[in-house]
Amino acid sequence: MKHLLSLKELSRGELLGLIQKGIAIKKQPERFANACERKGVLMLFQKTSTRTNLSFQSGINQMGGYAVPMDWNASNFSISPIRYEARYVSRNIDFIVARLKKHADLQELARYATVPVINGCCERYHPCQALADLMTIYEVSGTFENVTVTYVGIQNNVANSLIAGCLALGVRLLLVTPIVNEASWDGELMDEAFASGHIARMDSLEEAAAQSDYVYTDTWIDMEHFYSADYGAVKDFRMKTMLPFQLNRRALNGHTPYILHDMPIHPGFEIEEELIESASSLIYQQAENRMHAQKALLLHLLEQA
Repeated sequence: MKHLLSLKELSRGELLGLIQKGIAIKKQPERFANACERKGVLMLFQKTSTRTNLSFQSGINQMGGYAVPMDWNASNFSISPIRYEARYVSRNIDFIVARLKKHADLQELARYATVPVINGCCERYHPCQALADLMTIYEVSGTFENVTVTYVGIQNNVANSLIAGCLALGVRLLLVTPIVNEASWDGELMDEAFASGHIARMDSLEEAAAQSDYVYTDTWIDMEHFYSADYGAVKDFRMKTMLPFQLNRRALNGHTPYILHDMPIHPGFEIEEELIESASSLIYQQAENRMHAQKALLLHLLEQA
């Protein structure tokens, strides 16, 4: 059974094929109107969501299938071992999209499910986001050759899946990540990334941006902790440490790379508000591409089943 838990599962050919399929679906969605006829997706969410939730529900419906939303905490997943619930729900559905707090729980879900499990975001990886990121770059540049991307922000789940994708595709990626989210750390992935020769860490956003075709940033605060009083000290530390690395016009210093952000956005923190709506911003295109890339992913997993 093929699952997508990190993006590391995909070969270069599979990943490039998915991206190209996503672009084809976006251009001619009517060709795929019945591609998932009578196929169902269980949307199993332990965390809040806008893009993952809407894009998968819209995507499967537009291809003739259906989605069943399920709140983890309102279901028996919250009170029973995952292996039992996984075996049951697999008999009612064709895919499981799970947005969970712990990657270990996703791994257990995948171990016992008899249908494909897709990681809709956990503390270690966000593969569906990286698919849309890479699709957007390919859609705009028409290639991954001689493309340089800078990621500036916390070394987190989004960064990990972006790294995995750039590693597979040979995309040059510069990481400006002054803080590492310990829960997200994947030492094996980073060893492989730095050994590749095309992924490197840099201390200066200004120097990285000057070399880049795309500059990508992300929130500094994990979404589930943004308004948490118990997280106050960590939040203050991150804000103070990361403010000099805000993506703004001063940091770009006259350069005009395309701007990426996976949303939700906190203007005035990780990104200057003016850049969000600037001519070089691809943020809404990037967000829209979540649905097209995920349609391609669903079709890919159907073929593998």
